[in-house]
Amino acid sequence: MFSKRIWTLVSLLVVMALVLAACATPTAAPTAVATEAPVAETAAPTAAPTEAPAAPFIIGILTVGPVTDNGWSTANFQGAQYVQSKIEGSELIYAENVNVAANPNTTAAQFAEQLLEKGANVIIFNSDDMKDGVTEFTAAHPDVPVIWLTGDFAWAEGKRYQPDMKMESDVFAKMEYGKMMAGCAAALTTKTGKIGFLGPLINDETRRLAAAAFLGADYCWKNIRKETTPIDFKVTWIGMWFNIPGVTLDPTQVADTFYTDGYDIVISGIDSTEAVTEAKKFRDQGQDVYAIQYDYEKACDVAPDACLGVPYFNWGVNLLPVVQSIKDGTYTRQFVWSDPDWTDINNPDTSPVGFKKSDGLSAENGALLDQFIGELAGGLNLWKGPLNYQDGTEFLADGVEATDQQIWYLPQLLEGMTGDSVAK
Repeated sequence: MFSKRIWTLVSLLVVMALVLAACATPTAAPTAVATEAPVAETAAPTAAPTEAPAAPFIIGILTVGPVTDNGWSTANFQGAQYVQSKIEGSELIYAENVNVAANPNTTAAQFAEQLLEKGANVIIFNSDDMKDGVTEFTAAHPDVPVIWLTGDFAWAEGKRYQPDMKMESDVFAKMEYGKMMAGCAAALTTKTGKIGFLGPLINDETRRLAAAAFLGADYCWKNIRKETTPIDFKVTWIGMWFNIPGVTLDPTQVADTFYTDGYDIVISGIDSTEAVTEAKKFRDQGQDVYAIQYDYEKACDVAPDACLGVPYFNWGVNLLPVVQSIKDGTYTRQFVWSDPDWTDINNPDTSPVGFKKSDGLSAENGALLDQFIGELAGGLNLWKGPLNYQDGTEFLADGVEATDQQIWYLPQLLEGMTGDSVAK
């Protein structure tokens, strides 16, 4: 009886539970995603995707001297600055005093490696003295664009052509014309008929530039001044592009010797300004002497009254299209040895070679120099026979014009010049 009552009670409880469940509000089934998706209009704003800034195009240059030498290295460096200013998104890095005297334990190739490590996309070597560095670096990095100022490794018709250097180019301008202008200005001004040439080291480049100065002086002496006695043109080499105490001749002493020996005009072929500073010293002592500087447009500024002028380089003119092609991805190897812009040799955007007159050049002689420049622009070729080498052997027969190769690789000074043709 007790069990029956128990089961009756249990049954009643079950029925009541079912009734209550039927009356309750039903619940939703759980979703598969536990987190709620953000609502667009109330979500925190996200930053719009931005492009990463483009990496700069880095131009690296090695200079054999200090970039403040008021000569060769200053002109090269300013040419690189010109290129950097014209190429959007570019930067310029450099290493100076890349020479064995200033850095006896570091090669040009090692300096180039340092620029490469800093991200250089192209490396410019600025001196013939760096040819071993160019060779070493291009062998180690055959895919890195290299520009060698004054070089000839890319010249297919040249004696030092290197066909395997696919990314190396050579850039130069025909400063021979500028040196002819310098020689002419000297010949027009001299009162003693004695012109000194303060030369650096002896190589193909320096021989032909000294010879070009002589050709300009000889022409203007004979054809504009109408002198019949030979001009005295003497070359003294110091042994490097600039003074290295204990290694080279002292250019100050060499210039002084010229002036004390009656050479009243000294044409500089070195990278620094000793010729004109010594001319000023002698002028301050009452002597009527002058100098002609080299390389850099403002080189006469140290002593304008003692300077006749300066043949100078606008390196940016030739460098810009080559470097731009590297940035654009259109670069091809090339050899550049270009003429002045004869329509305006002093146009910084078009002429790689110019001549800037200084206060020491009289207005009359300046006009005569302009006449000579006009003749060069009109086709006057002073590399035309009859011309002999210094030892008397024939260089060019009567009426024969020199080839570019004969000029570039001039093996001797010319007849009529005094001085060494080869290093002793």
